[in-house]
Amino acid sequence: MNTAIQFFFWLPLALGVYAYLGYPFLLAVVARLRPARVLPPEPVSWPLLTLTVPCYNEAASLRQTLEYLLTLDYPADRRQILVISDASTDGTDDIVREFAARGVELVRLETRRGKSAAENAAGPVARGDIIVNTDATIRILPHALKALVRAFGDPTVGVASGRDVSVANTAEGQVASGESGYVGYEMSIRALETRVHSIVGASGCFYGIRRSLYDSRFPESLSRDFASALMAREHGYRAVSVDDAVCLVPRTKSLQSEFRRKIRTMARGLQTLWYKRHLLNPLRYGSFGWMLFSHKLCRWLVYPALPLSAIALVLASIHSMVWTGILALAIVGTALGVIGMRWSATRQAPALLSLAGFALASNVAGLLAWMQVLRNQRAAVWEPTRR
Repeated sequence: MNTAIQFFFWLPLALGVYAYLGYPFLLAVVARLRPARVLPPEPVSWPLLTLTVPCYNEAASLRQTLEYLLTLDYPADRRQILVISDASTDGTDDIVREFAARGVELVRLETRRGKSAAENAAGPVARGDIIVNTDATIRILPHALKALVRAFGDPTVGVASGRDVSVANTAEGQVASGESGYVGYEMSIRALETRVHSIVGASGCFYGIRRSLYDSRFPESLSRDFASALMAREHGYRAVSVDDAVCLVPRTKSLQSEFRRKIRTMARGLQTLWYKRHLLNPLRYGSFGWMLFSHKLCRWLVYPALPLSAIALVLASIHSMVWTGILALAIVGTALGVIGMRWSATRQAPALLSLAGFALASNVAGLLAWMQVLRNQRAAVWEPTRR
């Protein structure tokens, strides 16, 4: 096999090994040289806080979510709860109005414009010094909000992100079991990045940002949670992950739902990274540029490299029985992945099929996301993940 074929075959593997193994190892080495970071003490007076809940047709879960938010351990007179309805049509707005006497406020968009547009609409009416964003299907643990806000006692912190814990959706049959392991892995990376300097993207489920950094003119087609950490670094702040700020995130109801979510979030992530691409410069932004390149761009480059690797494998198999065997294994693995992806959402798939399906769905979603970006397809309209 000539050098060019070998290069293209091994390229996605090399990118993946560095992004998912090499980068965390280097982070761990650097983190050991840094002192452990602890949360600042509780403030004498808690800052005024705005909790925003952007939603579209969330009547099935919103009432319970608002009940949880109202019972969080945070002074009621220092808290504003703001629900932004993205032109919902299922009674979402009426549910919010039921809570008006308990201090919950409604902002309604008359035309559906997407999550970032809903968050932009929250800016002019938010009264808090800190704005915390969450989702209608997420459960924040009672003491998590104070833990998140305590992080802002460090004047270098501009964004604080909660710790996602993936939990089973017992109301459904099949769940994407691979999702749980990936979420745990991602949280461990963010903990290391916090030790080193700054995370490169916040959790869309639960994160807070200083009011001074909140941009109400943020492009509607981009990802605000990812961009929040980038904007913090632009203004000289850090973004941190707070281990004690736990939120429970129900897994998606099916692998098909997770597949659609990955396409959407990765495409928006790529577009957001291009919008803030200057932050990749390590000469100007130091370790943050390296972490952004390693954590985000290297992972995403795996997907467009996969077709090149597949072509190289086919060419290599023509001249070698060893590579023919590898090609056969790749075909079998892909077939198992297809079965796993098409497995009925009402039945739990065997572990092997579930893992193969999750892997194939992730890779195909990555390719489709790149295709959307390269075609300049921007889907500003938000389709929430049903959990």
